Amino acid sequence: MPITITILAIESSCDETAAAVISEGKILSNVIASQKVHEKYGGVVPELASRQHVQKIIPVVEDALKGGGVSKKDLSAIAFTAGPGLIGSLMVGSSFAKAMALALNIPLITVHHMQAHIHAHFLAEEKPKFPFLCLTVSGGHTQIVLVKDFLKMEIIGETIDDAAGEAFDKTAKMLGIPYPGGPLIDVYAQKGNSHAFEFPEPNISDLDFSFSGLKTSILYFLKEKISQQPDFIEKNLNDICASVQRRIVTILLNKLEKAAKQFQINTIALAGGVSANSSLRKEANKLSDQLGWKLFIPPIEYCTDNAAMIASVSYHKFLAGEFAGMDAAPVARMEWENNV
Repeated sequence: MPITITILAIESSCDETAAAVISEGKILSNVIASQKVHEKYGGVVPELASRQHVQKIIPVVEDALKGGGVSKKDLSAIAFTAGPGLIGSLMVGSSFAKAMALALNIPLITVHHMQAHIHAHFLAEEKPKFPFLCLTVSGGHTQIVLVKDFLKMEIIGETIDDAAGEAFDKTAKMLGIPYPGGPLIDVYAQKGNSHAFEFPEPNISDLDFSFSGLKTSILYFLKEKISQQPDFIEKNLNDICASVQRRIVTILLNKLEKAAKQFQINTIALAGGVSANSSLRKEANKLSDQLGWKLFIPPIEYCTDNAAMIASVSYHKFLAGEFAGMDAAPVARMEWENNV
């Protein structure tokens, strides 16, 4: 009688404590505990994030097991996010996973966080066929990835400095928008004129991105306008947000279009926290209609950090026999796996 593959996956790369259970490729539970403690600081405080993970990881795992209808003895392996992320947060998840795997005498599986974001697409009913291009956009990463198989992926373009999500968050901070600012920019932008103000698009060759220059131009723009009109931001908030959002989205999609033409691939996917942005989704769908793409965008619940996407990678790693030793250590700036 074949053994049922059931895996507990843990995600703790930043400020979400999450656990999920996957069995034979099907997600049985997906539990996420957010951290509200960072709001008054305008961003994630690493030490506070680590402490929150310590407090929440046991109840989150218990809820995931209960919600999945499985017990610890049913588990075939334990998976955890090994990086990239905040090292203190990663250590909480990795330490817990190692201890549990050791106690249960079952294998351990390490997962790359950005590879997991791409796997969000394999949790939906309709899945993209290989090969496809995936634009992965988050607070810490902006990449175009050529996805050849479940575990074979190659970065063909990435940011040379800041990520798109960081550009959203830093702009929000300049505008006095509370944390987390990126999603709130999207809310204000929907009520504004996206052509009210013009911001530059960086001239970066190949398929790489850059957002540091855009952030600088926004900063100088706001300083100049405020010197002339102290209440400029208050009176033009919606239009500023809409204009900034339009520029970030066009930078992303222009590179994605270039990559699709260069590699002659018309199966396109979006992933990562910024893929929840309404303008990016809307404009990507428009471009898809124009260029004949088959576009895939994950459900909102799988765009932001979650453990279900970690579970998906771990299931395919289990099938491939890719297990980690107890000496596996989390890495804050984890390099992309060389399985291309």
